Amino acid sequence: MPVQNLSTDRNPLVSRTRVYLLTLLAMIAFAGNSLLCRQALKNTNIDPASFTLLRIIAGAMTLWLIMRIGRDSYHVAGSWLSALALFGYAAGFSFAYVSLSTGIGALLLFGAVQATMIGYGFAAGERLGRWQSGGLLLAMGGLVGLLLPGLSAPPLLEAGLMLGAGLAWGVYSLRGKDAGNPAAATAGNFIRAVPFAFGLSVATFPWSSVDHWGITYAIISGALTSGVGYAIWYAALRGLNVTTAATVQLSAPVLAAVGGIVFLGEDITTRLLVSSLAILGGIAMVILLKDRSD
Repeated sequence: MPVQNLSTDRNPLVSRTRVYLLTLLAMIAFAGNSLLCRQALKNTNIDPASFTLLRIIAGAMTLWLIMRIGRDSYHVAGSWLSALALFGYAAGFSFAYVSLSTGIGALLLFGAVQATMIGYGFAAGERLGRWQSGGLLLAMGGLVGLLLPGLSAPPLLEAGLMLGAGLAWGVYSLRGKDAGNPAAATAGNFIRAVPFAFGLSVATFPWSSVDHWGITYAIISGALTSGVGYAIWYAALRGLNVTTAATVQLSAPVLAAVGGIVFLGEDITTRLLVSSLAILGGIAMVILLKDRSD
């Protein structure tokens, strides 16, 4: 049976509920990536470069198999520029999570994503209403509050790596809005990203190490929460404008933070709690008050 084309641009009657469902599934996958990466780098012996390589290979193989099963959609798409952005995100993400907690890392990542995508949206002519603008400022204020100096502030090097990863993911998401078949585009990008990840692994070979559980987490992250998750995200993007797509991704850090507390035993801090509430409130204003500002 052919793989279903998940894009929404060919069917103007696709319900908003379907777009929201795809978006929710994508956000769960994004949060899962943070949990799996942090678990692997905190509690196993795998190094960041090896985790990145195995994650990308697993994603490429999974998506290739999906395209192989769906014979009518076998031709992979994507581009080298998108693949480079994907690799930049994955590498910065892995190295940053050596020290960052799950929630803080995800907040930094998607804060940078938001800034990248909303900046592009403004440049392309998208505008927010008064209440939506207030929501954006509230969400960004939550991010700034997280980064202010203090005992619970994240380390600068890892924070910079995660912000760079967010910039790369923002570029990748923007390019995904023009993708035809989401699964084909994601498959092509993952396959093209393999040589970049392999080069990084070779360059860091003297410091490489792996173990059974590290490999397992990397494969799950690549195959399920990355490969399949990103194909779902590319599909959801077809029904979202740039600003909404940027803002809704800030729900992923809150999901990741809760998962880190529940599954990894990470501490919840006042700073993280206040920042998360501000970000979620800002997201709600941007999305729920949209019709009032049109």
